[in-house]
Amino acid sequence: MEDLNQVLRVRREKLAALSERGIEPFAYNFTRTATSAEVRGSFEDAERAGRLEEGGYGGRAALGGRIVAWRSHGKSAFANLEDAAGRIQLYFRKDVLGEAGFGDLDLLDLGDWLGVEGTAFRTRMGEVTVRVDSWTLLAKSLRPLPFGKVEVAPDTGEHIVHSGFADTEARYRQRYADLAVHPEVRNVFRTRARVISELRRFLDDEGFLEVETPALQPLYGGASARPFLTRHNALDRTMYLRIADELYLKRLIVGGLDRVYEISKDFRNEGIDRFHNPEFTMLEWYQAFSDYEDQMELVERLVVQVVERVHGSRAFRFGEHEIRVDPPFGRLRLVDALSAALAQDVLSLTDRELRERAQAMSLPDLDGAGRGKLIDKLFGALVEPELVQPTFVIDHPKELSPLAKPKRGEPRLTERFELYMAGTEVFNAFSELNDPVDQRERFEAQAELRAAGDEEAQAIDEDYIRALEYGMPPTGGVGMGVDRFVMLLANQASIRDVILFPILRTDE
Repeated sequence: MEDLNQVLRVRREKLAALSERGIEPFAYNFTRTATSAEVRGSFEDAERAGRLEEGGYGGRAALGGRIVAWRSHGKSAFANLEDAAGRIQLYFRKDVLGEAGFGDLDLLDLGDWLGVEGTAFRTRMGEVTVRVDSWTLLAKSLRPLPFGKVEVAPDTGEHIVHSGFADTEARYRQRYADLAVHPEVRNVFRTRARVISELRRFLDDEGFLEVETPALQPLYGGASARPFLTRHNALDRTMYLRIADELYLKRLIVGGLDRVYEISKDFRNEGIDRFHNPEFTMLEWYQAFSDYEDQMELVERLVVQVVERVHGSRAFRFGEHEIRVDPPFGRLRLVDALSAALAQDVLSLTDRELRERAQAMSLPDLDGAGRGKLIDKLFGALVEPELVQPTFVIDHPKELSPLAKPKRGEPRLTERFELYMAGTEVFNAFSELNDPVDQRERFEAQAELRAAGDEEAQAIDEDYIRALEYGMPPTGGVGMGVDRFVMLLANQASIRDVILFPILRTDE
């Protein structure tokens, strides 16, 4: 701490010195004419075409970025400037900048934002570099960033960064610093933005209407989860942050908007692990006049299109696996797979026997768990980890799916699927239950589970039942975890690596 305090003190002394010399340490604006990549590309184009100026110089440009490396050599100095497009080397000379302009460089530090104007050339070491004719301090960095050691690969000239910011928890807490020193982290969030754009593009092209439904709700529903509670002072009532968009979106189907989707923040008051964050992003869509078979085909096409647009092929790596998204995806009946894993027909097991199996495996959160949750936990432990390539798990037990229609010909099951990739669920879909009498009975069964201690069981939503009583056409609905999908496509092991500011425990 003492060393850090000394560094902070020195940087503030430099701040005072800048003011004494009449240099504004925090600029209002800077006109940038090119990025580092554009300067490099323009120079290399001119070099190939033999259009370089006398002395081997390219065109003049103004760049802005952060200083990430510095090397002084008496009457000259080299620096690396990093912007959103990459890094480029800068070359400062005393005979070009003059006594004052060169001397003021002593007040700069790593992490400072700098604007420079100059011309590009290639050094004797072969690196495209900007000879700086003038510079402007854009923002003084008063706290040192945790830069790592930078090496230049001798064969490719690529900058190899050895991180100086290795504490994962600290990186999540100070994401701004993490982004500043790790270009690869910035690329993860560029990938995230690209994935979300492609999801929107696909659904828009399919004729879906993007809508917005309430995040603050008088009654939560649409999933099995504990909500976050808050208080609305003016109405003097308890409100909930939504756990899903489903029930509001299906109200819109009742109202005649027959293809709708929403990309939204949802909130579930649950534990934190590498696949769960209490605040997360969901995509849900609902299509009238369709069922879960139609939605499986739609999901296949969506996954293929997004993967191809993001990766340029139908394959991507996640950890040690290469995942291929070649349709048709595999299909696996949940009860068949779990029965095989248990060596007994799961539908023949009593609730007590299911609980005993789960307890024998030391599965967590069994208090108050009903039959559906017990089946879900056993499936998650015994079958899910094996589902590496895209696989539709279909036809879930009725107790596990209170919002899905019964399976035609097998009323103990429902028309539901989940799509698994790399051992995790990414999509969840139903032939949506549109019978208000059956829906009330399902809600009442959930209420009994809630009374028995299952805090994640769904409440009875009278307004939603009223909407169904007006009539909802046959509908297929899909929900997907956007964060999990991004994890896969960005090859990140934790959901916190694809959320800019994840929820964390208190920093002690």
